[in-house]
Amino acid sequence: MSALKIYNTLAREKQIFIPMQPGKVRMYVCGMTVYDYCHLGHARVMVVFDMIQRWMRASGYEVTYVRNITDIDDKIIKRAVENGESISQLTQRFISAMEEDAAALGVQKPDHEPRATRFVPQMLGMIEKLEQNGLAYQAADGDVNYSVRDFPGYGKLSGKSLDDLRAGERVDLNTGKRDPLDFVLWKAAKESEPDEVKWESRWGKGRPGWHIECSAMSCDLLGEHFDIHGGGQDLQFPHHENEIAQSEGANRATFVNYWIHNGFVRVDNEKMSKSLGNFFTIRDVLKEYDAEVVRFFILRAHYRSPLNYSDAHLDDAKHALTRLYTALKEVDADAAPLDREEPHAQRFFEAMNDDFNTPVAIAVLFDLVNEVNKTKSKAAARQLKMLAGALGLLERNPQAFLHAGPASAGNEATNEAAILDRIAARTVAKKAKNFAEADRIRAELLAEGIILEDRPGGVTEWRRA
Repeated sequence: MSALKIYNTLAREKQIFIPMQPGKVRMYVCGMTVYDYCHLGHARVMVVFDMIQRWMRASGYEVTYVRNITDIDDKIIKRAVENGESISQLTQRFISAMEEDAAALGVQKPDHEPRATRFVPQMLGMIEKLEQNGLAYQAADGDVNYSVRDFPGYGKLSGKSLDDLRAGERVDLNTGKRDPLDFVLWKAAKESEPDEVKWESRWGKGRPGWHIECSAMSCDLLGEHFDIHGGGQDLQFPHHENEIAQSEGANRATFVNYWIHNGFVRVDNEKMSKSLGNFFTIRDVLKEYDAEVVRFFILRAHYRSPLNYSDAHLDDAKHALTRLYTALKEVDADAAPLDREEPHAQRFFEAMNDDFNTPVAIAVLFDLVNEVNKTKSKAAARQLKMLAGALGLLERNPQAFLHAGPASAGNEATNEAAILDRIAARTVAKKAKNFAEADRIRAELLAEGIILEDRPGGVTEWRRA
């Protein structure tokens, strides 16, 4: 079997993967900022890196997979204030929603899922190291900033030079910075906002900047130097560039050997974004499509390519996945182990070891479908099921998939946790005296067969009609 090759963003080429410890892989992926429901861009990150860790394990590696949760951030604070709820209430609600979405998509839980708020001491320790190494300074406004020009390797991941960055910089209202390119490591608490979330530090009360969170969590859980760091293409700059500057600046050692970035999700060939109004949450899509169809749709494209979302593409994915399941419907694929020497398996391995080339690997599955349909071979059906299983596909009973609708794949109308989530949103609306919104949520749930009963003390009970 060929060696695994990975496109390393840092090297800008495919490289043979050589783990730091034989047989072991340490991988960190930037996860979600939990102030809203996950969208299709988040779905792609979750599914792509789930596929990668599955393939690593199927290849015999012992994997330690870390995907963080950002549970303190400007957007989180703003949304909690708008909703009239605590930050912990808001973040826990959306963490629960994220876990539901991930489970529906067949995404296995990471080995570690650190939350930023639980790693503030590690962040402060790293900032202190940076200050000692001459790479951090406290400005007059109290913020602690990273001195970009004092780190010689800045720009090596993104390929951006400091001169290019300087030429394209925006006017920065933070006059406490020595250089507009510098970024914040520790945000000083403002006296004008006494209820602001803050922690004690040697630089005064405040809270961490976004970039330092991932540096501290990854180094604490995986070590100062580890194998793989991943995330969406949009994080390459400045987030991942800043992580390198922080981690290597603090530890005086190489941070990560291989950087993996998945491509954007596009809608009608435009990047999906709220500002363009072409924004889809995972929950929106799962109301219309089985979750395994969505997973198949994501994996059918190479992870580094743009993924163009449309109903037509999802309909096509549904038909294709139906064809795979239909081939297994009439043939009992017994539980014997995968035949790794069989030609289809060899081609599948070659594709996956070539930078996780799932489109070619899935084409091999359809070649097996043709053989199963032609010969009714149990051996071919077994190979089909086992190889697809390495991608998190075809793991259900064929009849269960072929007769399932979207509701069985995570439709929030039938999902208890999602019902409770909407009841909580209604409670927030009532407290804010937004009775129109509260009535809208009640009517929406009633239309879906969920009856609400308000009890004394602000408790709301629910039952199915």
